[in-house]
Amino acid sequence: MRLDRRNIRLSELQSANDDSRRSSTQPAAEPSSAASFATQSDSETPPNAKDLEYVPPDGGYGWVCVLCVFLVNTHAWGLNFAYGVFLDYFLAENLYPGATALDYALIGGLSVSMSLVVTPVINISTRKFGTRATLTIGLVLMTMSLIGASFARKTWHLYLSQGVCFGWGLGFLYVGSANIIPQWFSTKRSLANGIAASGAGFGGLIYSLSSSALLQKAGPPTTFRVLAICQFVAQGIAIALMKSRNEKQQPNHDAFNYRLLGRFEVWLLVGWGCLSELGYTVLLFSLPNYARSVGLTAHQGSIVVSLLNLSLFLARPMVGYTSDTLGRINNAFLTTGVCGIICLVIWIFAKSFGLLCFFALLAGTVCGTFWATVAPVIADVAGLSEVPSTLSIILVCMVLPTTFAEAIGLALRRPNGDIYLDAQVFAGCMFLAASLCNLLLRGWQIGKAKAETSEKRERECEDIEDGVDTHVQPQSLATGNDNRAERVGVAVKRLFELERV
Repeated sequence: MRLDRRNIRLSELQSANDDSRRSSTQPAAEPSSAASFATQSDSETPPNAKDLEYVPPDGGYGWVCVLCVFLVNTHAWGLNFAYGVFLDYFLAENLYPGATALDYALIGGLSVSMSLVVTPVINISTRKFGTRATLTIGLVLMTMSLIGASFARKTWHLYLSQGVCFGWGLGFLYVGSANIIPQWFSTKRSLANGIAASGAGFGGLIYSLSSSALLQKAGPPTTFRVLAICQFVAQGIAIALMKSRNEKQQPNHDAFNYRLLGRFEVWLLVGWGCLSELGYTVLLFSLPNYARSVGLTAHQGSIVVSLLNLSLFLARPMVGYTSDTLGRINNAFLTTGVCGIICLVIWIFAKSFGLLCFFALLAGTVCGTFWATVAPVIADVAGLSEVPSTLSIILVCMVLPTTFAEAIGLALRRPNGDIYLDAQVFAGCMFLAASLCNLLLRGWQIGKAKAETSEKRERECEDIEDGVDTHVQPQSLATGNDNRAERVGVAVKRLFELERV
């Protein structure tokens, strides 16, 4: 339910109660009575009052913040997306004695999983030191990781630099900036978030091509140092210009809010994130080496990955726009499912350079839906003030899948023939399973909205007709657990109803 509609309902209810009291010669109710009733009856767990009081400006300086987050995603996630180029180079060249394909896959997995495991620490840092200080910590860590990787001579050097330290920096930059855009936008929230998230695809495009060229001409040490300087300058400017509205919106930056673990819808969000990331990581990191396995060159493989990132860059704003138009959960369900179908129907049969480029362009439009829409979806499902805490739970639960996703992809390779067939089927099935979680979440959200609307109308009618004080009596709240159990049961029945959620 949008904030403007909720405010209209609050004013209508208060006016009706005042008229009822004047007609019965009773003293007028305090203005807080109606607001208290509406706030408590809006759901079985009363929503945070901060969400009712705070109204985002829906633009203004928020668009500058969108550009800043776009730059952060360009250079943070863009570098991570380019790891597929490094992976292909490491597999082809024997640079680090004793290193295996599993080692390189785990290093890539660590760069993502370490960014997620530090999420509770990032929330504490944001609460104590502020958003800008938290982002600066991430910038320093990422720069140190790239400089450290340039001096790596053994495999464990890469584990610590390009794996662990890079992941920490990525986490501080991504999670630290994730809650900024929802604070500035309401009706355009998904569009703004999609534009900012498209920076990851733009960065992946740039860094994939530049890293491939630099690795071939200058080698890893020079490549890492050039990348370190580029990202430090660009992200430093973005962090200096970025502004949060924490002092006005006051989000919940608890390190780990265990109460959210008791909510069925939060576990559906966790399932969506874990399953889609398994498919996403296998697709993103395996694509360059898959290109070589079907007879293409390293340069052609880098072009394929670049096209995938170009598609991510161009499509994410459109994904954000359609999310605001069709409904954020609806859009997540459709795009995630389509990605699974594309992997199973097209990627398996893409043996030529042209067809593989076509697949990359098509898959890029939908494969990154989770990262482009997760914050707006959380805001709709859990509430705006719970975005940091809910995101913290989801990202921590994604640590294991992201760590071993590419290792699973490489382990599924066959010794000969169509060596990536099993990995391709695995990636497609993971996207389809993630889409199923969205479908269940959709049914839950529709049932919840209808139940809340029905309960609210019944209580309003009873209170207005009887002239009763609109404060909810304790026993009226005792049905919360019953309503929650009932909604879980009817969620499946609501799966295919034509509703915008």
